[in-house]
Amino acid sequence: MRDWPDSAELLTFYDHNARKMPWRVGPKERAKGVLPDPYRVWMSEIMLQQTTVAAVKDYFERFTARWPTVSDLAAAEDADVMAEWAGLGYYARARNLLKCARYVVTEHDGVFPDTVEALLTLPGVGPYTAGAVASIAFDQPATVVDGNVERVMARVFDIHTPLPAAKPELTEKAAAMTPRERPGDYAQAVMDLGATICTPRNPACGLCPWRSDCKAQAAGTAAELPKKIPKKPKPIRHGVVYIAKRVDGAYLLETRPDSGLLGGMLGWPGSGWTEGHAPKHDAPIKAEWKTLNSEAKHTFTHFHLRLTVKTALVPMDRKPSVGAFVLEDDYDSGNLPTAMRKAFDLYRGT
Repeated sequence: MRDWPDSAELLTFYDHNARKMPWRVGPKERAKGVLPDPYRVWMSEIMLQQTTVAAVKDYFERFTARWPTVSDLAAAEDADVMAEWAGLGYYARARNLLKCARYVVTEHDGVFPDTVEALLTLPGVGPYTAGAVASIAFDQPATVVDGNVERVMARVFDIHTPLPAAKPELTEKAAAMTPRERPGDYAQAVMDLGATICTPRNPACGLCPWRSDCKAQAAGTAAELPKKIPKKPKPIRHGVVYIAKRVDGAYLLETRPDSGLLGGMLGWPGSGWTEGHAPKHDAPIKAEWKTLNSEAKHTFTHFHLRLTVKTALVPMDRKPSVGAFVLEDDYDSGNLPTAMRKAFDLYRGT
């Protein structure tokens, strides 16, 4: 067994087994000189943060069809971008997407910088995204470490230090493994290996191009790596939303503040979210409110949310203290963030 797997073996595997994705220039096209579009690479990496490829594909295709260049996106209305993003979650990414596009246009003449250092100056771009764009879009030998790469490195080198403490060691191994030859293809190859072969459960070690050099495979420990510190149970937060329908069919909606969860998104007025019970708050408009029997339930990364849904029918002359009435034909309930859409689905089911 060699101390280090051969990157050439993984690249050969990638040449024959690369996943087809709408933002990817495959190895055959790359070999013919077709270059990736940095805008599409950047867009995909922002969307893929803490989200699956399957969840992202349709969003990516809609975004790039509607805004095919970074200049198009920079000129877009905030509300339009937030509406297209609805349902993808982690809404700060959508706000940073716009900030970054506008920064690239104003400060870089619409051209993405090609080094990790310069990419790190862009809004919303951290070390992982900078490394991924530099590597995949510009073929720079940058280190790209996502959850798939961490898992591959932990197994190849049989590293038992639990995450997140193992991150520096895993990153060091990944950096040392990155070749000067075809670094962009290599970065995607390692991620593909983790996603399709070196999977979290039941890794298909018999199909792996690095199986003969994998220390965890030799030790019989592959299935238990990477080790992780057990997560604490997610707390439950409670809140209230008010769905007010005016007699002409318009609904009372508000745009949430830019900061915080669901920032900048359209939604139902309501309370804050706290553990134990919803904080004190006032209804957004005077009405005879009825409380639905069921709560709207949604899970975020760090907590479970339970929303009490209150509904009312209000006359035309009643003025709200927050938000504004919007006719149903003038908005798409499908563009609401998932938590708000679940509340609306409960309302419509009554």
